[in-house]
Amino acid sequence: MASDRAARLEAMLDKQEIRECLEAFSRGMDRFDRATYLSAFWEDGVMAAGPFVGSPAACWDWAVPMHEAGQILTHHALLQSNIDVEGDTAHAETYYQFIGRNRDESLWMAGGRYIDRLERRGDMWKIALRTNVIEWSCLPLRCRCLSPTLPTSP
Repeated sequence: MASDRAARLEAMLDKQEIRECLEAFSRGMDRFDRATYLSAFWEDGVMAAGPFVGSPAACWDWAVPMHEAGQILTHHALLQSNIDVEGDTAHAETYYQFIGRNRDESLWMAGGRYIDRLERRGDMWKIALRTNVIEWSCLPLRCRCLSPTLPTSP
């Protein structure tokens, strides 16, 4: 019984570390923080997003100028993840919703799934292969952005 519990706890820890890895991608994209974005991937990883297929670093170089030209800010919200861990390899399917606040004050919305193969090397989980399956995308007709009130520093 104790060894079964230990195995279940180990599986929970693996899944939590994988979720944190997946979140680093979104946080890096939304903060335009290249180092945080790249921390989610192995250096030899592969990213497939729309017409792009290549390294995570090259994907950053392709995607960020597009987002900076079109959006004031972006939100990559991760929804449920299904994660299967087998030894030092894991497969994850994570639903997401993307919202971009465009420079013309309109919104761009999209949703889909990230299909990932992650690998544990040493004691770290990172993405080895990501496919971004964009399932829908739209520009809502009747949305108006309000300027956010940001908290001031104490």
